[in-house]
Amino acid sequence: MDLVAAIVAAHAGREGPLLPILHDVQAAQGHVSEEAIRTIAHGLNLSRAEVHGVVSFYHDFRTQPDPRPVVKLCRAEACQARGVEALVAALPPQNQVRIETVYCLGLCSAGPAALAAGRPHARLDAAKLAALVEAAT
Repeated sequence: MDLVAAIVAAHAGREGPLLPILHDVQAAQGHVSEEAIRTIAHGLNLSRAEVHGVVSFYHDFRTQPDPRPVVKLCRAEACQARGVEALVAALPPQNQVRIETVYCLGLCSAGPAALAAGRPHARLDAAKLAALVEAAT
């Protein structure tokens, strides 16, 4: 049994299994391929369009592999009020790290905030964010 089929089987009988399955596939493979979409659709008795619709709706899911490390930068209202947009503008252009926008990391009183390598970082300024991006490479 291939990895995606095993993930689908592990969620058998669970109510609302599609999102947990997609998260597990993304974690295991780094993306949700067209082949994975077909396997998931078949396993859940859904159409490929239904599964693809969910994959394309949520920005966390990728359909192509991207080996770059990710820095998730909060751009919610509290972090905007604390100057996150100026930090984004000050970042030098780079292609080594993927900067993803998220809305709320739960650090609203200590923003601007980011998540890198699974760890939260708060009270960012331009130098701290640049160092965080550099460390992620």
